[in-house]
Amino acid sequence: MPNILEAHDIVKQYATHRALDGVSINVPKGSIFGLLGPNGAGKTSLIRIITQITAPDEGYVLLDGERLRPNHIQHIGYLPEERGLYKKMKVGEQLLYLAQLKGLSERQAMDKLKIWFQKFDIKTWWSKSIEDLSKGMQQKIQFVATVMHEPKLIILDEPFSGFDPINANLIKDEILELRDKGTTIIFSTHRMESVEELCDHIALVHKSKVILHGSKQEVKDQFKENSYAVSYHGTLESLPSDFEIISQKTDEENLSKANIRIVGATSVNQLVGNLISQVELVAFHENIPSFNEIFIKAVGGEMPEEVLK
Repeated sequence: MPNILEAHDIVKQYATHRALDGVSINVPKGSIFGLLGPNGAGKTSLIRIITQITAPDEGYVLLDGERLRPNHIQHIGYLPEERGLYKKMKVGEQLLYLAQLKGLSERQAMDKLKIWFQKFDIKTWWSKSIEDLSKGMQQKIQFVATVMHEPKLIILDEPFSGFDPINANLIKDEILELRDKGTTIIFSTHRMESVEELCDHIALVHKSKVILHGSKQEVKDQFKENSYAVSYHGTLESLPSDFEIISQKTDEENLSKANIRIVGATSVNQLVGNLISQVELVAFHENIPSFNEIFIKAVGGEMPEEVLK
């Protein structure tokens, strides 16, 4: 899959603080790309370089194969974590103004805004001042401002903050629809459940460096521990040395549960064979780490060797 955005060896220094230290990422076209990391890791510095708010001290960025140029900003939509609406302006006049900054004519902007106002059921907001709207309502307006010029790349920084669950789901559906139509989305968030649900690829930035990068499945595969969750009736006496029982318990209904790791050069089928020779197997599945677990483990410094190469 071709990349819509590539960052190559980006360095950004602020006085004595190195915000980005040789950061490289590849964002595939038509994907939702999770940009993850703790506060202060360097995510916002990278976003500001991509959106040309600042420039890198070293390295370069390609958008659709071209070195980043000022006119590329018309192909990018950016929803910052700190929202930037003009509080005294009316909703309609503000969106028309922002659309024309992105290269749309007034007529083009009106046509697109009619669609979004109907989709979000906000037709009565046109003449309201931004300051009269709730935080969630302002978020909807900011989202429309970000996407209405149909950019090829959209950058969303914590897009769900301020939304109730219903409106958060509305925005999730719009993000997925935009992706399905071919738009690429960089999604910066601390909410790992959103990463699980939405992202196709991720990069984890920590202490100014990229420490994880790849498809969601590739990253999960790096952190799998070859362990399996088993539910059964009966008594599991013991297993050969190729298998390690990590934990074991029995609930009130006499259903036993165990976590078992394969430590030798053997197969899952052999584990199952050893189990069914002793117990009545009820359930069996591989333990796949969540992104929350991966985030904590990677940032905590306990990374597999492949990540450290």
